[in-house]
Amino acid sequence: MGPLLPILLGFLAALIGGLYVLGVFRQRRPGEPPLDKGLIPWLGHVLEFRRNTLKFLQRMKQKHGDVFTVQLGGFYFTFLQDPLSFGAFVKESREKLDFTEFAKHLVRRVFGYKSVEGVHQILQMSSNKHLKGDGLEVMTQAMMKNLQNLMLYNIGSAADQRTWMEDGLFMYSYNIVFRAGYLSLYGNEPHKSEGNEEKDRAESDALFREFRKYDQLFPNLAYGVLTPRERLEVKRLLRSFWNTLSVQKVRTKDNISRWIWDIQQTKQELGMTESMITRYMFVLLWASQGNTGPSAFWVLLFLMKHPEAMTAVKEEVDNVLKEFGQQVKRDGPLINLTREMLMKTPILDSAVEETLRLTAAPLLTRAVLQDMTVKMADGREYFIRKGDRMAVFPYIAHIDPEIHPDPHSFKYDRFLNPNGSKKTDFYKAGKKMKYYSMPWGAGVSMCPGRFFATNELKQFAFLMLVYFEFELKNPDEKIPEIDYRRWGFGSMQPDRDVQFRYRLRY
Repeated sequence: MGPLLPILLGFLAALIGGLYVLGVFRQRRPGEPPLDKGLIPWLGHVLEFRRNTLKFLQRMKQKHGDVFTVQLGGFYFTFLQDPLSFGAFVKESREKLDFTEFAKHLVRRVFGYKSVEGVHQILQMSSNKHLKGDGLEVMTQAMMKNLQNLMLYNIGSAADQRTWMEDGLFMYSYNIVFRAGYLSLYGNEPHKSEGNEEKDRAESDALFREFRKYDQLFPNLAYGVLTPRERLEVKRLLRSFWNTLSVQKVRTKDNISRWIWDIQQTKQELGMTESMITRYMFVLLWASQGNTGPSAFWVLLFLMKHPEAMTAVKEEVDNVLKEFGQQVKRDGPLINLTREMLMKTPILDSAVEETLRLTAAPLLTRAVLQDMTVKMADGREYFIRKGDRMAVFPYIAHIDPEIHPDPHSFKYDRFLNPNGSKKTDFYKAGKKMKYYSMPWGAGVSMCPGRFFATNELKQFAFLMLVYFEFELKNPDEKIPEIDYRRWGFGSMQPDRDVQFRYRLRY
């Protein structure tokens, strides 16, 4: 027995260590939120969470209240479900709650990109400079020209310009907005190149087809549950993106955005390798274009399903055109849609924000860097352990009936005051809400390109409304369900496409 004792003790120590890692021994301590580890060691609730995040969080809230800790794939996540207390999460110092470590881990797994210190600050500074204010004016012009190239290039070529054309609304919207955004950011074929606009259309379409394949694999990739065949396909797609977006190839283009150019230059100056900068170019493409196209689909779909909204928005954009002395007519010049014009569309603004309230569902996650206490709006306090994760799912506020009456209905003027100004007064339990709608995230993880993305959405909708008549092929078709696999990844996608038809208005 003597010689076997060390072996048995070693085995017992390894077993206990393994069980510890699996979370078997974790117990709720006094002052901590309710703990729900689930039935499966280490995995916990991750399978149910991944299957339908919203339903899982609603079930946990009903069981435990608006603060609880659950085990998800080896990590313990504390969720704050009280919208009045979101500020405790958003405003907490970075010394206690950190976004960057979680983001670094994610982008390395899904994009093959190894981040370096200060990269978020570089992105934030460049976005503030080039994707808002005066920089946004330049991007608006680039986006307008590229949208018109993609949407209107065949005007005058058809024998009958009033012929109805049919397409899937989701694929049409996603395709056009993605390609126009890509060309506006990463540049066009050189003007001296023969057939440069046609080459832009062909290259951007081929890139979108590959991007769509990656996009469909993304949820399983993010959760690390790809099949061997899917893993090979992701590797192939990444190599293809890196080839298309390589630093050398991008620099052969005309009209490269200052946003892309400055980020490339700054990373080079920091000593980052060219291959890693190229990988980051794809991170930026996904971050900038992965959500706007799906959102454009929902905007058009809601307008078509709500005639009163369609009438109000169409009347508004037609009036803006007249105010700026422009007119759409057969054989006439293309309109010049400026940022100034886009700032005079409060009804369209409200319709876009209402669309995002219903269909944008990011999951905001932070790593807990030190033991801390979170204080709720009603005075309750909870102890959170170092090494855990904290998370907020803003969609909870988006569909809270106390904040937004009839929350599952599309009301195009929900964010519009009677005098035409933006409505920001929303209440819960008699208290004014600060975080009543968070489609772009909040705090350090708020989308730095949100102003450009909103402009993309509005420009696409504006051009569709002034140039085309469009309608659902089946007006009685129900709005499709959301693809529940994508909860937490930004703009939601439908579980099926919807057929529509469109033709020139004039």
